[in-house]
Amino acid sequence: MTSASRYTYLGPEGTFTEAALRTLPEAATRELVPMVSVPAALDAVRGGEAAAALVPIENSVEGGVTATLDELATGKPLMIYREVLLPIAFALLVRPGTALTDIKTVTGHPVAQPQVRNWLAAQLPHAVWESSASNADGARLVREGRYDAAFAGEFAAATYGLQPLVTDIHDARNAETRFVLAGRPARPAARTGADRTSLVVWLGDDHPGALLELLQEFAVRGVNLMRIESRPTGEGMGRYCFSVDCEGHITDRRVGEALMGLKRTCPKVRFLGSYPRAGDGPDGRTGDGVGPLLRPGTTDADFVAAADWLARCQDGRA
Repeated sequence: MTSASRYTYLGPEGTFTEAALRTLPEAATRELVPMVSVPAALDAVRGGEAAAALVPIENSVEGGVTATLDELATGKPLMIYREVLLPIAFALLVRPGTALTDIKTVTGHPVAQPQVRNWLAAQLPHAVWESSASNADGARLVREGRYDAAFAGEFAAATYGLQPLVTDIHDARNAETRFVLAGRPARPAARTGADRTSLVVWLGDDHPGALLELLQEFAVRGVNLMRIESRPTGEGMGRYCFSVDCEGHITDRRVGEALMGLKRTCPKVRFLGSYPRAGDGPDGRTGDGVGPLLRPGTTDADFVAAADWLARCQDGRA
């Protein structure tokens, strides 16, 4: 297959990322290539070796996946075109014949640990945790005898010749991870009415109210923020950029004008895409079907009417 039909993802085989990728209808006709890390998966897209990459970006328990947030904020620009929500529950995978009392060492992805911490403390209080590059890589290390058990998806057991000793492990009910499909910059996905817009914003200087000024660009236009996280820029202590998700699409007047306001007042704004929000929509496809609740004065019609009023004032027709 050509690079245009190749998708990369955080590997190796058997990760939750692979499971999320296989929920996309187009995955059935693509070559799915596991990569050793989030940067490697995204760099394959930047280098033209793949059309897109699926990577985790946010977990409902642990929050943002910093490797993905930082990669999308730096390097050659990429854009998000789709998102996938995947319910997360872990299985404790062991080599055949291993009992719970035999387990002295466990492994898994660092993001997994906070999701199983209470279970681990109650059931394996003396086990030593060591992180692995991914949950599936932890399963591989168990197969090789490096660790006694790994927290991974139950579906990874067959791939690595392991047995699920305990299943459905999670400290928080209804835990989910959000994954994004990123490709090279192009026209954003079409507006659906239930969309998310992602961007990264850098503040011009550190002064009282700097963050408030950023937030006001959204607030005064009635744009709801769904997520905002600060990330260090690497330029020194106290230097941060902000990873932001907001409701709406860049073609919505309120969102477009908020982005223009940020561009006027901030030294750098990176647009990461507008795309359908994931969920079980009424049409059975991607998109949760729930549009934002718009306050009076924030609809596209309100913005058009205001612009028309201003034009009439300027022409002496008000």
